[in-house]
Amino acid sequence: MRYAYAITAALLVGGTTLALTSNSTSVVAQTAQNEGMSAAAPRGAPVSLADMVERLQPAVVNISTRQRVQVQNQNPFAGTPFGSLFGGDDGSGGAPQTRQAQSLGSGFIISPDGYIVTNNHVVAPGARGAIVDSITVILPDRTEYTAKLIGTDQRSDLAVLKIQAPKPLPFVKFGDSTRSRVGDWVVAIGNPFGIGSTVTAGIISALHRNTGGADRFIQTDASINQGNSGGPMFDMNGNVIGINSQILSPTGGNVGIGFAIPAEEAIPVIETLRKGGSVKRGYLGIQISQLSDDMADSLGLPKNRGEFVQSVEAGKGADKAGIKAGDVIVRVNGQSVTPDETLSYIISGQPVGATVPIDIIRNGKPMTVRALIGERPSEDELANFAQPSQDDFSDQDAQSVKQAAQQLLGIAVQTLTPNIARQLALPAETTGVVVTAVDPSTDAGAKGLRRGDVITQANYERVTNEADLNRLAQAAKDAKRSAVLLQVTRRGTPPAFVPIRLRGE
Repeated sequence: MRYAYAITAALLVGGTTLALTSNSTSVVAQTAQNEGMSAAAPRGAPVSLADMVERLQPAVVNISTRQRVQVQNQNPFAGTPFGSLFGGDDGSGGAPQTRQAQSLGSGFIISPDGYIVTNNHVVAPGARGAIVDSITVILPDRTEYTAKLIGTDQRSDLAVLKIQAPKPLPFVKFGDSTRSRVGDWVVAIGNPFGIGSTVTAGIISALHRNTGGADRFIQTDASINQGNSGGPMFDMNGNVIGINSQILSPTGGNVGIGFAIPAEEAIPVIETLRKGGSVKRGYLGIQISQLSDDMADSLGLPKNRGEFVQSVEAGKGADKAGIKAGDVIVRVNGQSVTPDETLSYIISGQPVGATVPIDIIRNGKPMTVRALIGERPSEDELANFAQPSQDDFSDQDAQSVKQAAQQLLGIAVQTLTPNIARQLALPAETTGVVVTAVDPSTDAGAKGLRRGDVITQANYERVTNEADLNRLAQAAKDAKRSAVLLQVTRRGTPPAFVPIRLRGE
């Protein structure tokens, strides 16, 4: 189904000239409302972008892939005497079938001999087990070329392609994204929804925007939609300062929040891929979380300064340096950890094999360690790490919930015994208290604590029974803190620190 949207605006100026003569027929001379009009451009912006777009558009291309993916054929007669007639020996379903799939996106030519930049997700398999058979690049004049994949980098979501053309191709060059400022005008060119080359314009809405990884993005209100991925973002000098990559949208369409990979981040990756190399990034071997308001309050630390270590991978750089779960990392190699300069971003940029100083806060005391930076595993390797258990221990009786509602943390607990530890698949020597009920109206309930969770620490002190937990919660209240930092172990997952607000806070 196709939809077309149009908005028409008219500026009413000028007027009507009326000529009157006595004893004769009146003659009316009318002028078009828009006769001789010219809109004033905003300060610093051109009256029209047409000349610039005319020169840039030939270097922006459409990219499509053909893929094969195996899907299980659904047998409508499964479970009946006729089930085996439709491809399944046991009658439960048909044999797998190979089906064709496509992906669409954008890209841009960066050299006259046909090197092209796009997003990795534009040319990557779209489903588990899918195989990309071919990549096609379509120029604005509708000339098509089969592209060779030179290299990809999943972490930065970048890819480099190469096409062979009989003559030099139009291309564009990168600009300096470090000089970009919030409020600067930008132009995006791409292939939204596969409808063809489309130009949109807007401003830079934010810089250094972090969306949850090690990357930082340029945020723009220029219309970015599905299919714009991999297309260029230009400044008013016609230089590429970003590569359109993501959108934030509750509907799947443009809502004025798009993200582009800054040129300063993309250029080193593209040059490495173009030479046939792979991108190496720093790695410490830790699981981290943002220092939320509740967590900062429970630790008595300032907000927006540092990130919290949830767990440490054995044998990696952090472990060898003595970094422990519960530490707060505030500085790496002299660079402060902030919401804009995240720990992942800083570590990724450190040279592999370098030894760097890391400033941490442990139990409220600052200290410095030196860590050897390792090489970050591939995204596929990281994705294959153990997933959290889906077992649910949430069944709890009303009496236990009533007991939980009377506690400062909204949690009812009992001492963890070796027998209970075995039932929860925990080592028999594990010590702590097991949650028997959670008041759903409290912060503990809101943050997902549930029956069967094991609390081993509270504000870095070991908890072995209910009295320990209640004492430490009361101590936090007496110290005018509104939250307690709990270390929680759940079956099938490593221990995690969770800040829980006290009742009434």
